[in-house]
Amino acid sequence: MVNTERMKSSAGFPPIAGADANILILGSLPGQKSLLAGQYYAHRQNIFWRIMAATFGVAGDYSERCRQLIASRVAVWDVLASSVRAGSMDADIQIETAQANDFAGFLSMHSQIERIGFNGQKAEQLFRNLVVPEYKAILPELVSLPSTSPAHAALSFDKKLKIWNNMLLRNA
Repeated sequence: MVNTERMKSSAGFPPIAGADANILILGSLPGQKSLLAGQYYAHRQNIFWRIMAATFGVAGDYSERCRQLIASRVAVWDVLASSVRAGSMDADIQIETAQANDFAGFLSMHSQIERIGFNGQKAEQLFRNLVVPEYKAILPELVSLPSTSPAHAALSFDKKLKIWNNMLLRNA
């Protein structure tokens, strides 16, 4: 068992979201490179931004890419607002310290969300365990996606892109 008393809690970022977002992509919690950069998916080997570029033509610096995602009606957030985690691996999240984001508030303010896509199994597991039991309204469609993390290289970029596009572009 890891001693969580000596570890610092990691806090997530506010969502990237426009009022008319219809898709929400959820990660678990930003990794160390993202926390240092103050940006979602900042690890250069994470293919999240490559998928967004291939799907929506998202390009430019971080603020420009975020603006383009908002224009594409895609929101990005994390399941967790904070948690203790040594390093960047999802497996190291200390579940007993995990605090979920306010999804009731977010989804009530973003009522056009039709689908929630989980960037990896841990994000989905956290959402189903921490959010679903407390949520008192009908949830949008929940979609499992392969992780864009460099730690999850079992599928090729093209296979991941195809799966992601199936969720992102459905009814577009």
